[in-house]
Amino acid sequence: MPDLPNGPAPADLIIFGGTGDLAMRKLLPALYHCDVDGGLAPGTRIIALSRSGLDDADYRGKVDAEVRPALHGSEGWDAFLRRLRHVPVDVTTPEGWAGLAGLLAGHEDRDRVFYLASPPLAFGPFCRGAREAGLVTPGSRVVLEKPLGRDLAGAQAINDEVGAIFDESQIFRIDHYLGKETVQNLLVLRFANSFLEPIWNSRWIDHVQITAAESVGTPGRRGYYDQAGALRDMVQNHLLQLLCLVAMEPPSRNDREAVRDEKVKVLRSLRPVTGADADRFTVRGQYTHGLVDGAEVPGYLDEPDKNPPTDASRRVETFAAVHAEVDNWRWAGVPFFLRSGKRLPSRRSEIVVQFKNVPHAIFPGATPNRLVLRLQPDEGIHLSLMAKEPGAGDIALRPVPLSLSFSDAFSARVPDAYERLLMDVLSGNPTLFMRRDEVEAAWRWIDPIVRRWEGSAALPEPYPAGTSGPAGAHDLLARGGRAWHEEEL
Repeated sequence: MPDLPNGPAPADLIIFGGTGDLAMRKLLPALYHCDVDGGLAPGTRIIALSRSGLDDADYRGKVDAEVRPALHGSEGWDAFLRRLRHVPVDVTTPEGWAGLAGLLAGHEDRDRVFYLASPPLAFGPFCRGAREAGLVTPGSRVVLEKPLGRDLAGAQAINDEVGAIFDESQIFRIDHYLGKETVQNLLVLRFANSFLEPIWNSRWIDHVQITAAESVGTPGRRGYYDQAGALRDMVQNHLLQLLCLVAMEPPSRNDREAVRDEKVKVLRSLRPVTGADADRFTVRGQYTHGLVDGAEVPGYLDEPDKNPPTDASRRVETFAAVHAEVDNWRWAGVPFFLRSGKRLPSRRSEIVVQFKNVPHAIFPGATPNRLVLRLQPDEGIHLSLMAKEPGAGDIALRPVPLSLSFSDAFSARVPDAYERLLMDVLSGNPTLFMRRDEVEAAWRWIDPIVRRWEGSAALPEPYPAGTSGPAGAHDLLARGGRAWHEEEL
């Protein structure tokens, strides 16, 4: 999209699933903030598609009632509402596209972004319908939400369907973790500071932990979660993406393909976890009733839901942990521990780089250095160093943090991940989005673990809600004399 002298050019952003949870909770608040910050050109339209019979005024009223109360401030809100349109669409029939076609007629020169906030099975049919209705222009892009399929074959089928309509350069596979400020700063920390590169390898790093913990459960979502589980829902995309950014080699330049090339190399270097290795190097669990924030909560099988528990419910994991290794010269012998779970003690996503002990300790009580990159809830970077406690007499050591809190260090509001990613889509920058070979390489590594779990008679290991996961997850690290990082920062 070419830049005009006075800023970006007008575009049409079309949200399929425009009345759904993702649109109301994430996309529209992010677009509002983009608008307030000057990222949306005058004349840019946000067009919501759904089967509901809302007109423009009804839809704006719905957004005003559901989105505005959750915002921090509402400067420019009325102007943002005027950008909104709603079009009832039935994508199953050619006639069902008429309303959208009429609204877009005469704006063929604009960039068009089709954001598919819908189940993956609808991706292919939507793209085919849009093409048959004559709505796909050379300036069109399509955004695909995760999860992209349930396995490698499913991902390839979706990629084939969408790829038959859109060129790979027009396809933006979104992972909102990659839009977080801390993830952006991981790249800057690694590749804009010379002191880290000499020690960013197996000689100095003992292991890496990547955690995505949630205190919430799955009330009302059993139908989805029975089919997804923590491994597909979080590890295959979010956590593997973070592993790639930690482990990747320095790209030759900061451009849209060089970064993605290096991430694919990491995924292809992951040691396969197959057969009996999956029993040793992975753990799955399911939460039972317990206490979270002082309140008693039900177990997964007892969560309120319109769908009664099934055999799939009893077998699905709400917690997954994996011991991964990257087989290359930089990382040989360094374990990467990945974990994600529901109903854990707190909501926390972080990357922990644990350094090795000093080669020769002359001070008793010294502990290894640790670098923690906190993605949520309070984004920041924390480096633990050993320091002498003040006072006379024997030297007493204590680990102290060098901390960078983004909210404290920068006066500007820390934007939501979707804001960055939506602006990148509108500008046509795919750097932070997943390429087809990247998605399929991730599934190729995950699939053997899924097959082993699904072919096993064993059920997920139970863990009480409000605890830090099943005992097996702690044993996964304890075998090497290690432990999960659980400290509050």
